[in-house]
Amino acid sequence: MKSVLGDRKTILLLLLPALVIYTLITIVPVLWSFGLTFFTGSILEGFEFTGISNFTRLFSDSYVADAFWFTIRYALLTTLFQVVLGFGLALLYHFVLRRSSVIVRTLVFFPVVLPTVAIGILYQKLFQSAPNDGLVNELLVNVGLSNIDWLGDGSTAFIVIVIMDVWRSAGFYGILVFSGLLDIPDEIVESARLDGAKSFSLFRYIILPMSLPILFASMIFSINGTIKVFDSVFALTGGGPGNSTTPLTMYMYRTAFQFSDFGYGSTVALVLTIMCLLVTLVIFRSSRRDNTV
Repeated sequence: MKSVLGDRKTILLLLLPALVIYTLITIVPVLWSFGLTFFTGSILEGFEFTGISNFTRLFSDSYVADAFWFTIRYALLTTLFQVVLGFGLALLYHFVLRRSSVIVRTLVFFPVVLPTVAIGILYQKLFQSAPNDGLVNELLVNVGLSNIDWLGDGSTAFIVIVIMDVWRSAGFYGILVFSGLLDIPDEIVESARLDGAKSFSLFRYIILPMSLPILFASMIFSINGTIKVFDSVFALTGGGPGNSTTPLTMYMYRTAFQFSDFGYGSTVALVLTIMCLLVTLVIFRSSRRDNTV
């Protein structure tokens, strides 16, 4: 076996099918999309070379600016709540519930496997204001407050989207961080307790530092997923009211597939790719800096 794996030609031969498939389904579409940024038009109408006009249009497009800031706000806020809540759930599973956490983990993880459309309809009913109030508005009225048009205003619709996505993904990040906590040796925790470490000191000086690798991994998962949000917004608000909850992904979709401008849609997609790359690099650099301190 060692002689086979030590032969570079054999390794290349074994990896070649996977490399070919990866190139065809990933690298080629990325390069093709990048090439389209210098054109305008569609497959049916044909393409016309326009140089960097799509990029100049990008920096003067107010809709792109609105979609960009919505995406940034949504990604930062949702990532914060997803990772923090997931970390809290993991601590609950590992240090409080212990072996009896199986049922709780299953129930909390259940929304992760539900279809996004079903969750969108559920939250539309929960936060409905017309023609009949949903459960949330009914509770507000019962405690003496006025009902709110949650999905009819951009600011409140943004809050509902964040709540919905945190609710449905918290179970995933709870399990992800919980798997990292299982790698912390019990001997270290018990030794700290025998030395008189209280709960807060144990968390601050042992649990949190040793959980940083899995927390950074969770942040990368979350921020890249939230930057590319599409399905939950599409199912809940459709990008409305107006364009107030339209992320870059939905603006790209409308531009390319509804208005048949594949060149400009590819330019917006390039912005998304650069955003994901920059965020990942920043998190990796922060992780390496913390590990070398």
